[in-house]
Amino acid sequence: MSYNWNWGIFFQLSPDGTHTYLQLLLFGTGWTLATSLLAWAIALSVGAVVGVIRTSPLPWLVRFGNAYVELFRNIPLLVQMFLWYFVLPELMPQAIGDWLKQATNASFYNAVICLGLYTSARVAEQVKAGILSLRSGQRMAGLAIGLTLPQTYRYILLPMAFRIILPPLSSEFLNIIKNSSVALTIGLIELTAAARSMSEFSFQVFEAFTAATLIYIVINIIVVNGMRWLEGRVAVPGFISMGKPAAAH
Repeated sequence: MSYNWNWGIFFQLSPDGTHTYLQLLLFGTGWTLATSLLAWAIALSVGAVVGVIRTSPLPWLVRFGNAYVELFRNIPLLVQMFLWYFVLPELMPQAIGDWLKQATNASFYNAVICLGLYTSARVAEQVKAGILSLRSGQRMAGLAIGLTLPQTYRYILLPMAFRIILPPLSSEFLNIIKNSSVALTIGLIELTAAARSMSEFSFQVFEAFTAATLIYIVINIIVVNGMRWLEGRVAVPGFISMGKPAAAH
């Protein structure tokens, strides 16, 4: 049986009778971007904190940070998504659990938190690696001029570490956009779910997923070029060249 191509399907009305299939895909793209950006904000902030405490001189903080990373890194994302959406409300007090299950856009909020914390463990690894790649003299110099340890991290170590790890952070940003597609399993109509819905209703499978693929590619190209621009803007002459620390003299 031959496949009947129909690229005009995007301009036909979807089953809701109000929006076209193209609009359905664009709405899905909007949910993908909203989920990814909010989850990235969580991942970057929490990952930075966990990465810092894993390099602190306090053993109990280091153990806590290591346990956090191992917990979120070793459980598959799909399992974590189900735990947040289906299991957590059952473990909470009944009133809170009922609110979590009945809240508007509950799948969106759960997806954001799950993706953010899952990715934060990976960001924490990179922040730790970036800090440890710096010469130990930088930390000692900060303390020697009267800065506290938190001030040394804030003003000396973290600004340089983040410049070093910008390339792998770019990869994590791309990953979080692609991983947002897992949220379709808990009912979030993001881009992949919208494409699947279009294919199920119209039977134009290739058209639906070709469009979704192109949209993902465009988003990723924008992210890559944006991160490259940012890398160039924050580079310190003589310290970082093409995303790598300058050679020691």
